[in-house]
Amino acid sequence: MARRNGPDPVVRLTIPAKPEYITLCRLALTGLSRLRPLSDETLADLKLALTEACSNSVRHAYPDAEGHVEIAYTLTEDALSVVVTDEGGGFDPGARERGEDGLSEGGLGIAIIRAIADELEVGPGENGRGSRLRFVKKLSGESVPLSQ
Repeated sequence: MARRNGPDPVVRLTIPAKPEYITLCRLALTGLSRLRPLSDETLADLKLALTEACSNSVRHAYPDAEGHVEIAYTLTEDALSVVVTDEGGGFDPGARERGEDGLSEGGLGIAIIRAIADELEVGPGENGRGSRLRFVKKLSGESVPLSQ
């Protein structure tokens, strides 16, 4: 990928906050991987991290209403940055829901993303509403022939 002058291009996708639309996020990531070929393992890991990030917004942001989730992908020569935002109620990544048996439900999504990504930020949305989750995967040394 040749270096460009100016800011890196950003691809944005806005989906309804419903589980069935998360597949579109994964498809967009697969499309981007054709611009910067990735190993099958790296692409699978990134899809998992993206699915977990989007699932958090879908699950927690709008419990009593409809809403949207925005995903912004920035692909550079040496990294992929993904930002998932919503304007819902937000979520506390440290809190876990307790089931009837007293055991925690969920809560593994952030841990999974942290294990896959090189950088992770979780916090409120830019306007103080909702949530913003950003993860970065460094791709330096990741080289796959275009024929794959």
